[in-house]
Amino acid sequence: MTFFFNTTIGRLRILAILEGLSLIVLVFISIPLKQIYGITTLSKILGPIHGILFLLFVFNTLSIGTEYEWKFKKTTWKVLIACCIPFGTFYIDQNILKPLHKKKRL
Repeated sequence: MTFFFNTTIGRLRILAILEGLSLIVLVFISIPLKQIYGITTLSKILGPIHGILFLLFVFNTLSIGTEYEWKFKKTTWKVLIACCIPFGTFYIDQNILKPLHKKKRL
């Protein structure tokens, strides 16, 4: 697990998973609880956490895209759009970030 922290792409992969999980919990658990039952506690706690993770993910994606000279239309925009779609970051992790991370470690 420590190899994730050794590279910038590894750290972005961790952020992608955390951001994706927070979005899923927010969309599929927190918002229904708030709208149907009026329970706002989870939204009040998770909302700011998700916001911070989202911003970290976006800033890191732009930074890594610049560092690795990603083509914006080919890679960067896909990674950025993924953080707005539930389960999108998991797809991007498997299809873009994981292969890049493996290539970087070799």
